[in-house]
Amino acid sequence: MLTLKSCINIDDLGRLAARKVPFPVNDYVEGGADDEVTLKRNSDGFGHYQIVPKALQDVSSICTKTHVMGCDIELPFYISATGFSGMMCPTDAELAGVRAAAKFKTLYTASTFSNRSLEEIAQASHSDKLFQVYVLDDAELATRLNQRAKDAGFKGMVLTIDTIVGGNRERDARSGLSIPPRLTVKSTLQYMLRPVWLFHYLRGDGANMGNFPEMPKVTLGDSKAFVEAMSKLFKKDLTWADAEHMIQQWGGPFAIKGIMSVQDALRAKEAGASAVILSNHGGRQLDCTPSPIELVEEVRQAVGPEMEIIVDGGIRRGTDIFKALALGANACSLGRAYVRGLSAGGQAGAEKALSILEAEFKRCMILAGCSSIDQIGPEHVRKIGA
Repeated sequence: MLTLKSCINIDDLGRLAARKVPFPVNDYVEGGADDEVTLKRNSDGFGHYQIVPKALQDVSSICTKTHVMGCDIELPFYISATGFSGMMCPTDAELAGVRAAAKFKTLYTASTFSNRSLEEIAQASHSDKLFQVYVLDDAELATRLNQRAKDAGFKGMVLTIDTIVGGNRERDARSGLSIPPRLTVKSTLQYMLRPVWLFHYLRGDGANMGNFPEMPKVTLGDSKAFVEAMSKLFKKDLTWADAEHMIQQWGGPFAIKGIMSVQDALRAKEAGASAVILSNHGGRQLDCTPSPIELVEEVRQAVGPEMEIIVDGGIRRGTDIFKALALGANACSLGRAYVRGLSAGGQAGAEKALSILEAEFKRCMILAGCSSIDQIGPEHVRKIGA
């Protein structure tokens, strides 16, 4: 029987998660857009690169510390923003993730659409955190949210730019999932088959909008008012001028997430961003795009050594993280890898995901002949067929 203790890799956590949460919720976590070509390519892309070890290096002591987004962290990977975490962990929602990240002394990214407020998330640990935002149509509300993040002590801001409209997620359409979940003829049985999840979801904060308490509260059976309010939040005519304004307003470490080309990476640098997050939203928005790992080398050559590059998408192994750093990334952020752990076991599951990747990454460093992050370089990776 698969248990949290017996999980030895991220895929195991995914299999356990499928037994813990309702089928529609698991499909929401695991699914992508259209034919899911990009979803598959994100993880397969790492397989296009081989690790080239250096022999006879002193690896008796390993240091994985690094500096990203103005923060000193113990690992070169951290938890990315995941909205509506109350679906995956109805008892603790985002608090499970932020506490897990603090235990491993790495970053946690709070989502605009978190079920707990950014203030609650900030108070859950003393560790450094990032806040992920969208450009909101209400300028006053956006400014207020920005100030709340500053007052709460978030160290960096992450602007997500690839969700002006939702991706065509056909798995969700087939399962009848809505955000947040609601009861339909098709989904009712699936929710009832996970009675523990259903009990905690109905009594917990899974349907709350922590950062927008003024929005209508929804139940499993009625989300119409909520959906209408959500549709009015986003700014539809998003431009680089909006990004520049937010960068100036924040005045600290600022990353733009959703960059998928050299041209846009250069534009982000020109706008004043301190980092770009190469991401296609986990293959959940526009299908048939490149995988982020395939862009790292050319983006690094274009933006130079000063700008930080973070890889987001497809990471399932510690070797994936090593390859990203060798190609020129400063760090990686975890979406599905983290959420699989969260769904499988709440905070303990999130910690399990981080511990698996930490062990795999450290082992890879030793076998590749690297004792510190700054020793990982282009000489440690080659593209197959190059």
